[in-house]
This record gives sequence, structure tokens and C-alpha cells, in this order.
Amino acid sequence: MRTLACGSWPSPLSAARVAAGGVRLLQPRIAGDSVYWIESRPDENGRSVLVRWRQENGREDITPAPFSVRSRVHEYGGGAFAVGSNAAYFVNDSDQQLYSLALANRRIHQLSTARDCRFADLLPDETRQRLVCICEDHSPASGGPVNSLVAVSLIDGAVVALAGGRDFYSSPALRADGGQLAWLCWDHPNMPWDACELWLADLDDTGAVTNSWRIAGGGKESIFQPQFAPDGRLHFISDRDGYWKLYSFDDGRIRALTCDAMDYGFPQWQFGMSSYGFMPHGELLAARLHQGGSQLVHIHGEGQIRVIPCGLTQIEHVHAQDGRAVLLASDPAHAAAVYLLTDGQLAALNASDNWVSPDYLSAPEAVSFATSEGATAYAWYYPPCNPDYRVPQGAKPPLLVKCHGGPTAMNGNGLDLRIQYWTSRGFAVADVNYRGSSGYGRAYRRALHGQWGVRDVQDCLHAARHLAASGRVDGQRLLITGSSAGGFTVLCALAFHDLFRAASVYYGISELASAMTDTHKFEAHYGDSLIGPWPEARALYHLRSPLYAADKINCPVIFFQGLKDRVVPPDQTQRMVQALRAKNLPVAYIRFAEEGHGFRSRHSIQRALESELGFYAQVFNFKSPEDD
Repeated sequence: MRTLACGSWPSPLSAARVAAGGVRLLQPRIAGDSVYWIESRPDENGRSVLVRWRQENGREDITPAPFSVRSRVHEYGGGAFAVGSNAAYFVNDSDQQLYSLALANRRIHQLSTARDCRFADLLPDETRQRLVCICEDHSPASGGPVNSLVAVSLIDGAVVALAGGRDFYSSPALRADGGQLAWLCWDHPNMPWDACELWLADLDDTGAVTNSWRIAGGGKESIFQPQFAPDGRLHFISDRDGYWKLYSFDDGRIRALTCDAMDYGFPQWQFGMSSYGFMPHGELLAARLHQGGSQLVHIHGEGQIRVIPCGLTQIEHVHAQDGRAVLLASDPAHAAAVYLLTDGQLAALNASDNWVSPDYLSAPEAVSFATSEGATAYAWYYPPCNPDYRVPQGAKPPLLVKCHGGPTAMNGNGLDLRIQYWTSRGFAVADVNYRGSSGYGRAYRRALHGQWGVRDVQDCLHAARHLAASGRVDGQRLLITGSSAGGFTVLCALAFHDLFRAASVYYGISELASAMTDTHKFEAHYGDSLIGPWPEARALYHLRSPLYAADKINCPVIFFQGLKDRVVPPDQTQRMVQALRAKNLPVAYIRFAEEGHGFRSRHSIQRALESELGFYAQVFNFKSPEDD
């Protein structure tokens, strides 16, 4: 091993290879003898392709270019495809319309022609020759986006309303005999992980909704993934007892199926999310979250839980049918892949080529640490790892503190090549699950209410101090990075504290009032819980905004922004860049003309990584290996 300054270690994980390996996988589902999922591919400028896997044929693309399977309902989308007996149905990104794809001959037919409408959460109701789904109407006559639960005819594309009048709808579920329909709905200022309602209705012979009633939710209860079992019983996940636990509803009674203090659900940022499925004999297969990690568990009819020792530690999606299950999962040594579970055997259906040696992979360590107000927060710590190089004697590595977005999200410990990009070059990384993160129960998730920009920042500061005090990192070379809401956390850490030497901000919020009032409908009132009701809390919005404390920022910052971002408009970044340049701070601003919220193309991802590394090389005066 050679001794070389941290940051300058050559690594086989080039930015180009990390970008190429950044295929995003979504919503795997079993249908008949096949497994389907979506791949969002950086090599195709983020085009999302519907993929099918069959035992006899392996994997194959079934939606050709230029079709891209992506919904933009709530801007974050999800639930963009479904599979029936003879056809797959999908939302096409460019026009947001519904299409059918005949599975026998791949013929594609446009179903809907509602030009100003977007669709998501597709659910085939083939006996009635229709799709049940969510519609978001953006037509000028609607006076702003209007969300409803609708049915779209498979014959002529006619759109018929099933339920309306609420601000948001999601997760339609149809009983196998077609006699009942369940769904979720909620209103501003709630987000679905704060409070939503589960409704159940009968369907008459024409498919119209009758006798609808609320069976759970409301108040401070969050519901996730209603789903009918093959025997007709409705199941759902609720956090009424402090954690997202599984319940069943039958004969007017709600019964708890799990009682452990762990989460079985996820914050519903996208449609089509699933964390459990039905196995034979009334049993369930589910993903269970605990302390930032995941387990696959088998739940017996009487509530007995058995952990399945599959080795997967970050499980993002579960779907089961006819005794088989499909998972979207990863572990510290393997990136996210689609796995098929059959007769207790797990097989990866799309594992990428193992082009990076395990010797270059930093193993995450679960870290808990004391933070402000006597609380405890959590992080994954990744030490530098490269078999060819070591930290100079007497030195310690720089630390990059990573703030996830959301802020209601959770970072697991599955392989993330973007983290390994840094650790293989001599950086340590702390991936912080600050207060407000999901996966730690409702109380931890709600700990950020009214405290955004305070407790999340304190947790990131304490994570860095904890690792520096333990002697694992250099307390004089602390960096911080974050995207979206995580970018806001970064800017607050710089504006209201003086700990970090440099920072990178990806499409981050700098001014709260405009960010909360000039955003899309889904998050239009998110600030009500995170900060306070608008406009009553106007003074607090101003006080918490990093833009108005830009004169207190004293370190170099690099910014990245997609100019087509509808969630965090480019103006948020531009105003902060101008404020920092006015005080002659070293500032870099990298713009991407064709990117939105989150970068999808290989070129953008590669350029951002290389630019960020080059920026840190200037700050800490080391030679970037990317310069060779």
C-alpha cells in the first residue's frame, strides 16, 4: 500500500462508471409467469423502460424508444404501470397519457386523450374493461391541479370520476371479485405520512361507487398500502400505535397482525409503493425496518413472525403472488436489484456486472450518538477504503457528512456507488438519518415538526463532532453535502453554525417563503408542519431561511441545479449564489439545462461528481485523481 493524501487516491470507481451504474429500479411486480419492473437509465438520458423477465427468455425490454414509462402526478410520480391478463398498461412521460401494450405482439395503443391530465396508481379492472387510477387535472378550467379517483375505459379512453372532493387520492385496491374498492385520501396541510384516511366502498354492477365509509385514519394516523387478500379481507398498515404496523379489517373489526415496535411501511413519496404481499394459507411476506436497516419477515396467520435470513439489508419493495415474491433490495456489497423468491430460494433477476472488487467497498457501520436536547440520532459511517492506498501516518481522513432529502426519508446501508466514489478516494462519509427520518417510528419522524432547519442540522453537526472526537476523522476537514430538503439542511448548517470547511448543495432550498408558496400542489403546505402555518409563521420562515443569513456563511460552496426543476425552482439556487458571490466567497454554480429535480442522465451525474471532487481538491489543496 502506498501513502497518499486523502482525496487523491486513484480509484476504479470513476465518475463515468458510477454514473453508468446508476440505473434506477422501480416497482417490481409478479404477473402470471413473468416479473415486471421499470428501469430508469442514465445512458438513455433517464428514459424509463418497462422490463419483463420470464424463466425461458430471461429479461427483455417491452417498451421501445421513445416511450418512457413515468408518471408526474405529485411531480414525484410512481405507479406508472400495471399488468393485466393480456396487456400491460403504462403512463408515457412525454404526454402523461395512458397506453396499452399487447403482451402477445407488443402492439401499443393510446387509451386516454385527456391532454391536461396526468395519471398514476394504475389498477386493472378487466371485468369492467377499465383502469382504476388517480387523475391529476391541470387544465386551465380546473383552477389548479385537481386530484380524483377515476376509471378510464379500455374501449374508448373515457374518464369517469369515482371519488372526488379531497385534495389527494392514492392506493386504489380492488377485491378479487370486483365487489369492493378501497383507497387512501387526505387534505392539506397534511402529508400522507402525517395523516390520511382509508376508505372502503361497494361497487355496483356498473362499477359505480356506493356505500363508501371511512374505516381507519384521520387525526394523526397515517395509513399505507391498503390491499385485499385473496380471501377478500382488507389489509393495511397504520401507525396508530406509534409504528407502521400491519392490520386486517374483517366484519367491521380491525385486528393487529404485528405488535413489535418496528415500521412495516414507508413514507408515501411516490405511488405504487409496497412493503408486503400475501403468501399461501393466509400468511404474509413483509419488509420490516429497524434502526436504518431492513429485514424480510414471514408473518403467520396468528401474528408469529419469522425472520428470513436472506442477507438483504435494505428492502424497498415487496410484491407476492401465487406463492412467489419479488423484492427490490440491496446489501452493503451489492447494489439494488430485483430478486425473485421461489420455494425459499432467492435469485437476482437483473444483477449488474460485478466490475468493482469488494476490496474497494467501504463497509457501513451503524452509529448512534447523543445530540441536542438529550436525544439520540443515527448515521451510517463509511471509513476510507482502497487496497492500494492508506492515510498518511499521523493524519486522519476528511469527513463528508451526507444529508438525505425529504426530509422525511431514510438512508439504508445498501451499496451506493456514489458513497463508494468518495471512500475509495480517501474520504470518510457519514450518512445521517437525522430526527425527522422514517424507519424509526412515528415519534422520531415527527420530531422535526416545527424544527426543520434546527434539529436536522444539530444532528448533522453532532454526527461530525462525534466521529472527530472518536479519532476516526479530521475535525479540521469537515464537509457537508445534501440535495433538495437535504440541501436546505446544508445551507442552515453553514449559515447558523461554523463547523464545516466546504459544502455542496444539490437543488437545495435557500428561501423558505417562496419555496413553500411557489411549489407544486403535493408539497404546497409541507412547511405548515415542518416550520409553522403560512402566513401566520411568516417571521419564522424568514428567520430560518439561509438566504437571509448568507452574510454569516464563511466557507466555499458548490451548487448544482436542474433548470427544469418544478419542486425546487432554479431561483432558489440563483439567489443564494448571488448572495455568496457578493461577499466574495469561493462559489461554483453548475447548471443542467435539461434536468429536473434529481439528475437522470449519465452526463449530468458524471459531471456533478467530477466537479464536486475538483472543488474539494481546490479547498484542501490535493491533486484530484480525475485530473490524470
